[in-house]
Amino acid sequence: MLYWALVFLIVAIIAGILGFGGIAVAAAGIAKILFYIFLIIFLITLVMGLGRRGSNI
Repeated sequence: MLYWALVFLIVAIIAGILGFGGIAVAAAGIAKILFYIFLIIFLITLVMGLGRRGSNI
């Protein structure tokens, strides 16, 4: 998912350089949403992993 966020970020940068404002804004928005989803899933798995590690002691 982080890969797709980076892909949309690169598309937004290229579209912004070429002057496609609407496409750049849309791609940047998608990249931002995907990054936040990735971050939330990462934090959930991190907390669950720490919880499992603590219960085995």
